[in-house]
Amino acid sequence: MDIILKKDVENLGLEFDTVNVKPGYARNFLLPQGYAVLATPKNKAALEATLEARKEEEAKLISDANTKVEQLKKISITIPAKVGSGDRLFGSINNADLSAALEKAGVSVEKKYIKIPGNTIKRTGKATANIRLHRNVEYNFEFDIVSDAPVEAPKAAPAKKEETPAEEA
Repeated sequence: MDIILKKDVENLGLEFDTVNVKPGYARNFLLPQGYAVLATPKNKAALEATLEARKEEEAKLISDANTKVEQLKKISITIPAKVGSGDRLFGSINNADLSAALEKAGVSVEKKYIKIPGNTIKRTGKATANIRLHRNVEYNFEFDIVSDAPVEAPKAAPAKKEETPAEEA
């Protein structure tokens, strides 16, 4: 069932997107809550008219999104996390953690615009998240997850004292 979103819906789409959802989800949640309207020919024509009227505003939104993408290209994020045996995390890293790390780096991205494959990351290493800042502007952001434990230097073996035989007088 095709619908037109009237508001941003997390994990589905942004305002004015036309998406295909299951009929029950549309009938029981999206339509009664006012998040969407059916994608009838009349509503599609109204959407085109609305997008045409908002063309200048859309151009500004796209340029803002592109400047954020340029900022994202310049930064690298490393998220420290508690690590158990091997490279498995205690808990996981999700889009809220990445949003907070980006905020500390000076780039504000709401968590609802960040999509991590599988929704969570449970191992250390490199990871990728899809950041969708506008319906036409997406960026695959790479970041690292490392252990927050202090790195221990290998312990040196205690130095042995060489004993010199006592000279007899």
